[in-house]
Amino acid sequence: MEEAETAIMEWPDLLEREQPKPDATIRYGDDPLQLVDVWKPAGNGTHPAVIMIHGGCWQTDIAERDIMNWIADDLRAHGVGVWNIEYRGVDRDGGGYPGTFEDVGLAADMFVAQAETYDFRTDKIIGIGHSAGGHLALWLANRPAMPAGPLRGDTPVELDLAISQGGLPDLREGMKREGHPCGTEAPAKMSAGEFALTSPPEMVQSGVRQVLFHNTLDKIAPPGFARRYIGLLGSASPELIETAREGHVELVAPDSESWGRQRELILKEYGLK
Repeated sequence: MEEAETAIMEWPDLLEREQPKPDATIRYGDDPLQLVDVWKPAGNGTHPAVIMIHGGCWQTDIAERDIMNWIADDLRAHGVGVWNIEYRGVDRDGGGYPGTFEDVGLAADMFVAQAETYDFRTDKIIGIGHSAGGHLALWLANRPAMPAGPLRGDTPVELDLAISQGGLPDLREGMKREGHPCGTEAPAKMSAGEFALTSPPEMVQSGVRQVLFHNTLDKIAPPGFARRYIGLLGSASPELIETAREGHVELVAPDSESWGRQRELILKEYGLK
């Protein structure tokens, strides 16, 4: 039976709220977009932390890392640090393939190198990304299994869990989605035809656990996108968690049911619940 249409959040419902701020912003390169926001929980001792990647159709003009500030602040309040990555989108010089991937890889690897500075633990590392950032979180999970080369790097960060929030993991399929809000040009620029290096369903799988959160009223990344991705992976099937009556924005809204389920998973993984 088709689900009844209900009111869902639009971006102004989130973005017009008072915006929380990170504890520090650091650089991992010379480009103005090669930045990481650091969110550090209060209190002494070390803290677990997530590597976070924003979405926006892989386009800087659509979104930057601050759309994740509300859930980053929520995790900080619950004792989890956040390493919120900025990167060059396909609409910026050097973005797309390979630059966007190089940015995400460099920034994520720096998390391990700088963790002690911010009292972050590295015994278990979760990567989490929204929409196009979900694609990049799943890419990051498989990166250690890539062949040697610049995208893999010498010591790629090894995730223990990758969380995709309404992700768009299949670049080849994305190039065919005429009429999709992200268009077909952005996934084409991200893949550059190198699907085995860029598109998670065609990459060598690293075996990292993957959990896909999708909302049933999401018009950008409906659950069917996740089910198709799971079907392509076969035996290495990720877990799909669906939340009814919510859309794309709710996935990164701190007071939504879908974010509450994500937070619960993260806290359980880190032994905080």
